[in-house]
Amino acid sequence: MISGKILRDAIISGANNINNQRSRVDELNVFPVPDGDTGTNMGMTIGASVRELEALDDNCTVGEAAKTAASAMLRGARGNSGVITSLLFRGFSKALEGKKEAGADDLVEALKKGVEGAYKAVMKPTEGTILTVARVASEEAAACGAAEVPALWEVVLTAGQKALDDTPNLLPVLKKAGVVDAGGQGIMIIFEGMSKVFHGEGIVAGGEAVPNKAKLSTENAGKGVFTDDLMKVEDIKNGYCTQFLINKNEGASAAKMRAFAESNGDSVVCIEDDDVINLHVHTADPGKILSEAIKYGYLTNFKIENMHEQFLARQKQGKSLEKQASAEKKPDPTAEFIYAAVDPDREYGFVAVAAGEGLKAVFTDLAADAVVSGGQTMNPATEDILAAVQSVPAKTVFVLPNNKNIIMAAEQAQKLADRQVVVLPTRTVPMGITALLNFDPSANVETNTINMMAAADKVSTGLITYAARDSEFDGKRIKKGEIMALENGKIVATSNDLIKATYRLARSMCKKDSSFVTIISGCDVSDEDAEKVTEIVKAKCPNHVEVSHIRGGQPVYYYMISVESIPRPAIKNYEGPGSDR
Repeated sequence: MISGKILRDAIISGANNINNQRSRVDELNVFPVPDGDTGTNMGMTIGASVRELEALDDNCTVGEAAKTAASAMLRGARGNSGVITSLLFRGFSKALEGKKEAGADDLVEALKKGVEGAYKAVMKPTEGTILTVARVASEEAAACGAAEVPALWEVVLTAGQKALDDTPNLLPVLKKAGVVDAGGQGIMIIFEGMSKVFHGEGIVAGGEAVPNKAKLSTENAGKGVFTDDLMKVEDIKNGYCTQFLINKNEGASAAKMRAFAESNGDSVVCIEDDDVINLHVHTADPGKILSEAIKYGYLTNFKIENMHEQFLARQKQGKSLEKQASAEKKPDPTAEFIYAAVDPDREYGFVAVAAGEGLKAVFTDLAADAVVSGGQTMNPATEDILAAVQSVPAKTVFVLPNNKNIIMAAEQAQKLADRQVVVLPTRTVPMGITALLNFDPSANVETNTINMMAAADKVSTGLITYAARDSEFDGKRIKKGEIMALENGKIVATSNDLIKATYRLARSMCKKDSSFVTIISGCDVSDEDAEKVTEIVKAKCPNHVEVSHIRGGQPVYYYMISVESIPRPAIKNYEGPGSDR
């Protein structure tokens, strides 16, 4: 059994817990119609009861504590989430009325009445919200048969958390944003704060964040609602969030007031106790609602907000949160590139995309002004390429994507740049190297574009990598982890021996008219093995073919093999890591 003091302290603890974490809950807001901030509204609602609860004597009954809390919350309720929170605790007031102490069965009934009241008050209940979380927690509590309050509340927390985790499966907008329901998260934080007291741990202190079992998912905070495919500001038809209290005249009907609000707005929540009606509605004409409401009693506690302005402010905040969340996860890839104005005396510049310190050094030594980190499995964004382009103070900047999956991002950067950009659609690193080697500073842009890509297109690229999963190709089963040899993007062989797979691929690619074979070793290959492979390839290829090795340091590919059938200059002054030139 719990006393009135324990219930009083539990509700205060829940209020402190949500107010400590209200901003984190606010960041979860993703619904198409912004209606204030969920965490703040819930915190202010339950927080409205704290002062009155603290004024209660330690000898108060559970009935008195519940009634005091419910009455204060009704008057202080803000927003849909706040009103629903007040309704859940109104259930406590109804179930515990006249009781001195409460057992597990009493709290089961309290939760049940609270959920019933909340569902009735909302015109069109939506599953995947605070309603679902509270309902599932109530149902599981009723079914568990726990005899003691602490054990019962553990069921409430476990069931509620499971329901919260499932909210993205019930509401597509949550799944798209990658977050759980904000209201559901808020009620779980309140329940967790209450649990501390039920388990004898004392009241959660106000003004400090505390660990809680309710898991916050703010990874994608600010996303989901405010993208064009979900909502635009003009979609808000009932643009004023209107909430107030009606201090009832004798015989005032909350049902009639609710019906009027529903016919003149949406998101209606209307609840009452003996003295007041708390009305929340989104409407295009607040004055019309107020004119009707005054017939039922005198009005207080007004809150009217323009949701068009609110939406735009929230959208701006959401974008800021998104940018901040992204920056927290990883360093800003554009930070290394400092904007440079175009130098009228500088005709050409180059941006290349490559992964691995060795390959970056190769492109830099070949006169690339900026090298963007990226490649297979790590495609840079348009903004990354754009930042690199605009760090090069040339009138024309050539971009070498060096991967088929990066070409489109480069082309988007081309459209956004404030200088001329030419994207050479190099699909592999060897193509990019060859393109740069064939640049002629005395030729114009058009001639260089044609000649550089003509040379790049004559390069054959071999790749040695591993199978990421079991699969089948041309009727042959490929096992996860098996070595794969690819020639110009097509799987030509598999093997369990890395060295054999590499030199066999190089030998098969080398033709009578081949002039150069370059072996580019990756980050997972030792220098000793790379040198061994290079020597074997030299021995297997015709004497007229020049074979060289570069320590590229790239991920994913153990080796890249470049085979060229055209004469080209050597890499000028290249003394990069692992070069055998």
